[in-house]
Amino acid sequence: MAKIRVEIESTGRPVAFTLLGRTFRVREVVDQWWGSDHTYCKLVADDGNIYVIRHDLESDTWEMVLMEAGGHT
Repeated sequence: MAKIRVEIESTGRPVAFTLLGRTFRVREVVDQWWGSDHTYCKLVADDGNIYVIRHDLESDTWEMVLMEAGGHT
């Protein structure tokens, strides 16, 4: 899993993330779910790809769990 930097709004919703020096704007949060120590977000970024990102609540760090190409332009 790749560490990422995530920009969130006051509600905790991700609005952008930076991966490998590139910033992606979030077009849509498709789904969000909670585990005992993590929050997951499935989203569509401005590149049209689908990403699943995970927030570790204990360490307050974010990781990209999955990237699926295309499907949303």
